[in-house]
Amino acid sequence: MAVEYMVWIRFNDGVDDRRIAGHLAGLKGLAETVPGIVDLTVGENFTDRARGFTHGLLVRLESRKDLDRYLAHPDHVAVAGPLKQDADLMAMDIGG
Repeated sequence: MAVEYMVWIRFNDGVDDRRIAGHLAGLKGLAETVPGIVDLTVGENFTDRARGFTHGLLVRLESRKDLDRYLAHPDHVAVAGPLKQDADLMAMDIGG
């Protein structure tokens, strides 16, 4: 059964648009390099309902094991590390 991995992103004050665009491009690129991803969407929030979170990531994976592999994958680690330095993140995993 598929698993949905959601991340809410709120960039820290002072993180410029070019750096934000780089983070988002890095996240999008994971769809090409990490096995088990069925679908990946990254985008900017367009409502006022997200309590200040400005961007989101939604990844559909084939299984919980694929989620574990995604989280440990070197490409994910390389993207997530700098993102964690520049943003407040909130994650949730559902399904499976």
